[in-house]
Amino acid sequence: MNAERARLDRWLWAARLFKTRTAAAQACDRQRVRVNELAAKPARELHVGDRVAVREDRGVERLLVVRALSVVRGPAAVAQGLYEETPESIAAREQARQARQLAPEPAAALAQGRPTKSDRRAWQRWSAWLDDN
Repeated sequence: MNAERARLDRWLWAARLFKTRTAAAQACDRQRVRVNELAAKPARELHVGDRVAVREDRGVERLLVVRALSVVRGPAAVAQGLYEETPESIAAREQARQARQLAPEPAAALAQGRPTKSDRRAWQRWSAWLDDN
């Protein structure tokens, strides 16, 4: 559904850039969303042709050009028609994706959960050895 006016948080939700409207509003409040290079509040009105920059959790920024306005969340195919991503943004996201694939996640090497009984005993033996030497 095309609208004449749309709040930024509703448009971000309708364009399926955020799962909830609350999440979109929180991203605006945390200054992760900019419209035409200016920090934007959730209630800002969008216009066709505005440039929206959305910084994702991984630090990657998506640069979008508003092509249509909508305040209703529809199917993904319709949502993708609300904006056009710039070629620079697509290239930056692809480069970040490749970098994530090449570099291992630092937290993946850490053991998950509490230490086991044998882990605790090995640590105590190691600690006792350090105290003796």
